Amino acid sequence: MNRPAGQRGPLRALLVDDHPLVRQALREIISRERDLAVCGEADDRERALAAMAACQPDLAILDLALKNSDGLELIKDIRLRYPGTLILVLSMYDGSHFAERAIRAGANGYVSKQEPPARIMQAVRKVLSGEIYWAEKVASQVASKVARPELETRSLPCDLLSERELQVFELIGTGASAAQIAAALHIGASTVESHRMHIRKKMHYGSAVELLQAAIRWNLTTRVLGQARGARCS
Repeated sequence: MNRPAGQRGPLRALLVDDHPLVRQALREIISRERDLAVCGEADDRERALAAMAACQPDLAILDLALKNSDGLELIKDIRLRYPGTLILVLSMYDGSHFAERAIRAGANGYVSKQEPPARIMQAVRKVLSGEIYWAEKVASQVASKVARPELETRSLPCDLLSERELQVFELIGTGASAAQIAAALHIGASTVESHRMHIRKKMHYGSAVELLQAAIRWNLTTRVLGQARGARCS
């Protein structure tokens, strides 16, 4: 990447994830690279923006699911306020619809947390070199969609819902209770109920039963498509 004239020392990376162990693992991986250094950490959107202002990182490595925050909105914030900062999404989700949403929001790359450290560092290097990085699985899914545009489906949940709402929607489809969803996403039960209400309104579901049935169908559809050719959401 092009650095400001006179700027020396290692490239600075900001780590944004609501799991301390993930941040620790990333910090250890990056510490092995002589030209890279972690300049800050955060677990939600507000702390991330404060850290951005404090350390002006060259690269932000962030998750889409943050503590009481939407990672996509953070990507948009960073892209607007700090256009020179590169963004790599490190997510637990490896479906193409999540990757595409992140890239459209302004990310420069997308890699799954399930990848080995060497692959994650490959993604870091690709992004720092100015390239867009897609994980191999995601790239094949996107290529399939481009080759078969007739398979596109409109008005799917991931077209209409925020990242957090989509996470809640998918967990509803697993049969999880409000308390279980709250624990899984590190949010309050009342926040889960608020998301339920917004999902029903956006998707025009008349009842909680209809919401549950739709969420189950969505999970089954994305699972099958993921195995066959990748999720079809754009």
